[in-house]
Amino acid sequence: MGFGLSQHTFLPFAVSELVTATFLIGLGCSPLTVAADSDPDGATIIARSMKASEADWAAARFYAYDERVHDDDGTRTYEVLDLLGTPYKRVTTVNGAPVSGDQKEKEDQKLSHEREKRESESAEERSQRVRDYENSREQAHRIILAMPHAFDYRLAGKRQLSTGTVYIVEATPNKAYDPPNAEAEVLSAMTGEFWIDTRTYQWIHGVAHVRHPVTIHGFLATVEPGTEFELDQMYVGDNVWLPKHFEIRSQASVLYLFHHHTFEEHTFFNYTKPPDGVNLAPVQRS
Repeated sequence: MGFGLSQHTFLPFAVSELVTATFLIGLGCSPLTVAADSDPDGATIIARSMKASEADWAAARFYAYDERVHDDDGTRTYEVLDLLGTPYKRVTTVNGAPVSGDQKEKEDQKLSHEREKRESESAEERSQRVRDYENSREQAHRIILAMPHAFDYRLAGKRQLSTGTVYIVEATPNKAYDPPNAEAEVLSAMTGEFWIDTRTYQWIHGVAHVRHPVTIHGFLATVEPGTEFELDQMYVGDNVWLPKHFEIRSQASVLYLFHHHTFEEHTFFNYTKPPDGVNLAPVQRS
């Protein structure tokens, strides 16, 4: 998981890679309870969670899924599939209505053109395309790797959800933290709260608040105070958890990373994984 967004939205899979009230209501939250003396401390919980997240991160690129994006411009749903080594996003609905007629024909032509383009690539061109995609994923991944060092963690208690018990871990900036790269600089401006499953140490829910301006040079973005990120994850099988819902709320006048929107919501569903060695073909939906 993570906090980053890209053209291919591996968010999930990334800043996958920051961390909604609607989803939390569905979880059936109970009141916060005091942690027992036998429970691990906050730093240990996060360290174990990072190991689980690493496995999810590695698996994420092999899944196709649907993504619904809601922002100031309306709502669009995309089918996100693997097309010869890197994701391709195909519009399937706009403001709740399936694309049809000329618009559907246009989307079909775009997909056909892109497939032909990728099939005609030289080995060097395909390698470069895949390498560029992996580099964009790695930018967000570096933020995840820096998280254990960027914050001081405190176990605030435990909470019972309909899906099981979670640790509630609060995160505040580590004053001694020295960001190892440009991507990780954003963490120094944030505080957060993370809900970690007590059995699997999977990250169920996370929220982060930006406390002071920070520029993310690698993403050409300035994140302003008042910006909030929220991420919820779900189980998709094979011991893998992937994003279910990501939301950003901003009071910023400039937020290049998220297309100038002050509100942006992503919902992920219909995760599917093809057999080993098989590229996913587009799914025809009525």
